[in-house]
Amino acid sequence: MALSNLAARVLFAVVAIPVVVGAVYAGGLFLALLLAVAAALAAGELFRMVRATGGAPFAAAGVTIAFLLPIAVAGYQLGHFNPPVLTLGAVVVLALLAAAIWLRGPNGQPLGAVATTVFGVLYTAGMLSFAYAIRYHNYILGAPAGTTLLVLPLAVTWGSDTAAYFVGRAIGRHKLIPAVSPGKTVEGAIGGLAAAMLVSWAYARFLLPRYAMLGMTPRNALLFGLVVGVAVQVGDLAESLIKREANVKDSSHLIPGHGGVLDRIDSLLFALPAAYFVFTFPHVLIPAIR
Repeated sequence: MALSNLAARVLFAVVAIPVVVGAVYAGGLFLALLLAVAAALAAGELFRMVRATGGAPFAAAGVTIAFLLPIAVAGYQLGHFNPPVLTLGAVVVLALLAAAIWLRGPNGQPLGAVATTVFGVLYTAGMLSFAYAIRYHNYILGAPAGTTLLVLPLAVTWGSDTAAYFVGRAIGRHKLIPAVSPGKTVEGAIGGLAAAMLVSWAYARFLLPRYAMLGMTPRNALLFGLVVGVAVQVGDLAESLIKREANVKDSSHLIPGHGGVLDRIDSLLFALPAAYFVFTFPHVLIPAIR
């Protein structure tokens, strides 16, 4: 069973990674659609878990908004769609509140329905949309540079997750937070952080200057890996917390050997905003990024 599960994980990675990198390189609508589909599927899984806890989110509306948000971000980023962002967000929230009057009523958890719907959209589509912001960051000139910059946090995430999994299975003895995630160990967490820092250093040393014409000192590349590596693990634990409340092992059974879409992107939902923050405000955490 363990070998079959591992084989399924490897097969999925072999198929998924080229698709993701290809969409990142193509950018534009291709990347926006990939993010939109992933966000909609993940939001749907989240809303099913919310219902398992007794909540009643506006699932259809939430999935639809989650699909549209990355596309709207793409249009905004490329200058084709320029609404007042705060006003648009306020209209969405007010529309959900208005719908709650007739669709939920005072006894149908109206506040919880609106709150979990908005949270589900922001947690999935909102966080994934940072991928688009990184791909078209102010630093970037051309597809190779944008691809190289965005693949950096993706590579750190994949490296950290993979190392944490194998180190934890090989030598994991001490549970990290068993009440939240029984399978995660301190040893796996340390291995994941070490791998995140190593991947970041190697990427900054050999790929970032060559293809993006950007640079980090070795120390700052290691710090970047540490920051994103911590975000990766917190993102994983955050989704585990949601699953524990819903009393489910996986967010869904959509991907053999991996569970659901949310199970695959939970780390990225924290890693992408963390990476964007460091890229945009480098002197806050890493003083010498140039």
